[in-house]
Amino acid sequence: MKKILILLLLIANVLNAQDEQKIFESANEMYKQQNYEKAIEYYKTLEKYNLISSELFYNLGNSYYKLNKVGPSIYYYEKALKLNPLNKDVQNNLVFARRLALDNIEELPKTVFQKLNSRYLQKLSYNQWAIVSIVFCALGSLLFLLFYFSNQPRSKRTFFVTSLISFLFLIISLTITYNQFSYFKNNKVAIVFAEETEVRNAPSLNSEEVFTLHEGTKVIVLDTIDDWKKIKIADGKIGWIIAGDIQLLDNF
Repeated sequence: MKKILILLLLIANVLNAQDEQKIFESANEMYKQQNYEKAIEYYKTLEKYNLISSELFYNLGNSYYKLNKVGPSIYYYEKALKLNPLNKDVQNNLVFARRLALDNIEELPKTVFQKLNSRYLQKLSYNQWAIVSIVFCALGSLLFLLFYFSNQPRSKRTFFVTSLISFLFLIISLTITYNQFSYFKNNKVAIVFAEETEVRNAPSLNSEEVFTLHEGTKVIVLDTIDDWKKIKIADGKIGWIIAGDIQLLDNF
């Protein structure tokens, strides 16, 4: 009986995988036919069932871009990059999508570490840095075992030095992994979806308007009170925005 249940589960998984592939192919076909609304409908069916991937978000971004919907296109390109920061196609299309956004916000000057972080370290996600750490851990352990069992002084010395170097890189990669995880945990990124929205100095419609944002602008969410989000933009300005006017990137 147990074997029959396992067999039925395997068959069900195979059938589900085939259905998912058909939906993805149908979405791609709709995109080729320039029926972008239908393509989005198919792609979002896969997203609804948590069948996410960088390719899925990339295709959703492309579909919204074709419809000139700036906010959703930037939103999905950013989500695709979170899953695969090295995807050049997404990076290039995101540049074009950002040009459609109305807000031209000048970023604050970055420190040397911030420049290093954004230009190099964030090219990998914290999950990918974790994999790098595992690789250095395995390599260091292997080299240490070779050092331990080696009988020749020269080989022993070589294995010992290389194992120390591997463990040093392990410590560095673990530190980077922790820092990247902390950064993404504490910096909740969101994209403005409203065509135009007022940012206020307090979480109330009666409060003073401090600046205006438009669709597609990236913001950092600092706090939440009821239906309001406290945000910060690239030039350092801070204010309160209606929660429904933005969409968090980490909701997947």
